[in-house]
Amino acid sequence: MIDLHSFNTPNGRKISIMLEELGVPYRAHLVHIGRGDQFKPEFLAISPNNKIPAIVDQEGPGGAPLSIFESGAILIYLAEKYGKLLPQDPVGRSNTLQWLFFQVGSVGPMFGQAGHFTRFAKDDIPYAKKRYIDEAGRLLGVMEKQLSNHKFLAGDEFTIADIATAPWIAALDFYGLSDMLEPFPHVSAWLKDFRARPAVQKVWDMKYEG
Repeated sequence: MIDLHSFNTPNGRKISIMLEELGVPYRAHLVHIGRGDQFKPEFLAISPNNKIPAIVDQEGPGGAPLSIFESGAILIYLAEKYGKLLPQDPVGRSNTLQWLFFQVGSVGPMFGQAGHFTRFAKDDIPYAKKRYIDEAGRLLGVMEKQLSNHKFLAGDEFTIADIATAPWIAALDFYGLSDMLEPFPHVSAWLKDFRARPAVQKVWDMKYEG
């Protein structure tokens, strides 16, 4: 049994989608970041950076519980444990990890800042909005080029790279930036296919315990 501690944000949705794609039993526990749950001692014990998501695998290595934080690390752990969504051949694995870290190092931070300064910042800071929206647009261009030649980000196989990235692209609508997708038809088609997956539909608006 996996205990998932999360919330319905782009990062949070990654792991619930992953668990549904794997068909793994899990319990979803609410960490309401709007109420400051991420700073509670019991959550910091498993996620020292006070960020969601985090998991506790009650049957970790050697049968002992194992807690893991950072969404990329969780995705790799689950993919390796259950032997799915991360290719085993060296080329496929390398491609998948490159695109996974493209999300972790670029898409997440840049899209998050674009969304913050567009929707949540108390002050209107045109320079900040332009800087991050422009960079988000550049990253969409990188994805568009890749998806014009491949069905999925890492090639022709659905992987953890798609699971990690698609929730952030979908967040453009929440941020009021959905028109950014118009110049990128391959990204838009890929996102539409992702949203149609049964595992994604099941957990997109899931209710957590707590």
